[in-house]
Amino acid sequence: MSMMQGTRPTDAAPNGVGAPPFPSSSGELITVLAHFHRAEIARMSGWRDRIDLTTNWAITVVAAMLSVSLSTPSAHHGVILFAMLVVLLLLCIEARRYRFFDVYRTRVRLLERNYYAHVFAAQPGAEADWARQLGQDLREPRFLISMRTAMSRRLRRNYFWMFLMLLAAWTLKISSPWLLAAEDAPDGTRPARGVIEHLAFGPVPGWAVLILVGAFYCWLAWATFRPHRRSGELAHGEVHV
Repeated sequence: MSMMQGTRPTDAAPNGVGAPPFPSSSGELITVLAHFHRAEIARMSGWRDRIDLTTNWAITVVAAMLSVSLSTPSAHHGVILFAMLVVLLLLCIEARRYRFFDVYRTRVRLLERNYYAHVFAAQPGAEADWARQLGQDLREPRFLISMRTAMSRRLRRNYFWMFLMLLAAWTLKISSPWLLAAEDAPDGTRPARGVIEHLAFGPVPGWAVLILVGAFYCWLAWATFRPHRRSGELAHGEVHV
């Protein structure tokens, strides 16, 4: 308990009128820590479940859209493009949820790494002022990672591979005669031009659709594999979401 003595609330400020009492003994302080740890675990688990739910919806969308698009030649290739937009929306939602999850995970790991780990196997290496850092975060909660970083992490874990599946299905759809209606099949004498013409989406010409899809996947590849340093909880251990 020596690590906590310098940051005990009883040493920092007196209770306000009507405020609950602060821990006055080491036993009470340990009880507070145990309940706080349990509460943060529950918060973290709740956001983790929300992340899993979004991922499950993304997988369902990919499977459903591929089934619709590849099951009949009459299905338009725009179905797969629409699936890409829906999965991108789910990625944005999941990245936002991941930022909340990261806040509570960091609190849990900060307490486990600097207190519980030393209870079971004491060794030097506790982070300086970790209790003060935890208290400050409780007073003014802030996101610890940016939206861009959160999207990059979720892409590496799950979403980039879903987008690759959609790209492969889209390429197969626009280039395979048996997946196209008879009137849309490319001319054998000029297959490349026929495919580009088939890509037209309403008033948008085929070459513009091709450029937009290519630019989108270039951005996805950059966002997924861009150089980054292991920061936050990723810098401690290998078991991470």
